[in-house]
Amino acid sequence: MAVETQLNPTQPVNQQIYQILRRDIVQCLIPPGTPLSEKEVSVRFDVSRQPVREAFIKLAENGLIQIRPQRGSYVNKISMIQVRNGCFVREAIECAVVRRAAQMLNADQLYQLEQNLHQQQLAVSRQQVNDFFTLDDEFHQKLAQIADCQLAWDTVENIKSAIDRVRYMSLDHVSPLDMLVSQHLSIFAALKRRDADAVEVEMRRHLQEISESILLIRQENGDWFSDE
Repeated sequence: MAVETQLNPTQPVNQQIYQILRRDIVQCLIPPGTPLSEKEVSVRFDVSRQPVREAFIKLAENGLIQIRPQRGSYVNKISMIQVRNGCFVREAIECAVVRRAAQMLNADQLYQLEQNLHQQQLAVSRQQVNDFFTLDDEFHQKLAQIADCQLAWDTVENIKSAIDRVRYMSLDHVSPLDMLVSQHLSIFAALKRRDADAVEVEMRRHLQEISESILLIRQENGDWFSDE
């Protein structure tokens, strides 16, 4: 498990603890079935139990942990239902987002996407998986911002925890980083042409990668998954 303990005093403590624990679970640093103790987490971050409890509630709402009254909290297995439903909702939202983005994109936003893609390529060349994972999310978030619909990304962010766990497990061999960058470049090229139909096709192809990889990931890590 990661041992990060430093929190930013200018940001809400509960949100920071949630983000750190979410990252640790998504990056497979905390396996399914691992108990999470409010007391231990509060000691780790040197905070009271209240913000920890609030972080646990949000983790539970996103399906990452289960809170059992009088019995403690435990990291959930990856729910196949959550992954399938999350993939369906994400594809519907993001395909609509890129169609609008293709009509609204300006030169400055095009430059920002290009810079992000350059950073992705650097991360791949250096095999910096965690950096790529962050840049990947930033790329998709920027598209929602270009479409002037931050709510679209906020919605995706709230439903993709289970998807992210599978994504992270697939990055080293099932969905190679250079393949994902190539897909992002195809999305970018269609956006640059302002071709709404083409960019939707490229986005759909990109997002369907997770649907195709989940069966193999489950075969390799059966004890991490649940049919529920």
